Amino acid sequence: MGVLGWPVAHSRSPAMHNAALRAVGLSDWRYQLLPVPPEAFEQTVRALPTAGFRGANVTIPHKRAALALADGASGPAAAIGAANTLLFDDAGQSRAENTDAPALIEALPFEPRGASALVLGAGGSARAAVWALLDAGAAEVFVWNRTPARARQLTAEIGGIAVDCAPPADLLVNCTSIGLDAFDWTFKQFPLTADELSGYRCVTDLVYRDDGTALVHAARQRGVAVVDGLELLVAQGALSFEMFTGIAAPISAMRTAVRP
Repeated sequence: MGVLGWPVAHSRSPAMHNAALRAVGLSDWRYQLLPVPPEAFEQTVRALPTAGFRGANVTIPHKRAALALADGASGPAAAIGAANTLLFDDAGQSRAENTDAPALIEALPFEPRGASALVLGAGGSARAAVWALLDAGAAEVFVWNRTPARARQLTAEIGGIAVDCAPPADLLVNCTSIGLDAFDWTFKQFPLTADELSGYRCVTDLVYRDDGTALVHAARQRGVAVVDGLELLVAQGALSFEMFTGIAAPISAMRTAVRP
């Protein structure tokens, strides 16, 4: 097992999954980083089954390519148009899955049915978030991206409303990479100010850092409920682990492995 991405050195998935493998006694299993540039993605994925891989997680920028490459796909992955998990059978055939969507809904502190949400970003994770929220009955899902045309394309394919600014909403979901590389960024990168976070019931940030992202810190300072990227990593990782192994995920061990 492993995680395909570019870059991927920052990923906590190996620590999390290897702790889970130890916890359930799968001592001959391993989970590793798979740094793969886009031009080598197809060749690498084709080689994984013969190298003994049962599956792989997929992160930026390969989620849409993973779906296109797979021999089959689950209904949610096909509807989302992106996959974060690939499973390999004994014949070397691959199936695309998406655990980002159910993990988001599971991690939220309130039922999204009838609520409104603003999703920042238009990549594979944003596609999963928009689909998941609409599927869970959210009344309105707004989508903002730094390139407005990408937001319009996403909503045309999946649903939701593309916006050029940040409308009021119950939930904010950051699916951009803003906050990943450095802590000293400003809210000028977002379509809203730090004080405007007070209007949300919950702020969810898919980015994770040891000391927390600036978005998470700003939300907590204003008394807003937060779901951080590490909790989402554990939630989606647990679902993937069960798909890979057929064994219930040891969530406590996984959470301990990723929390500083």
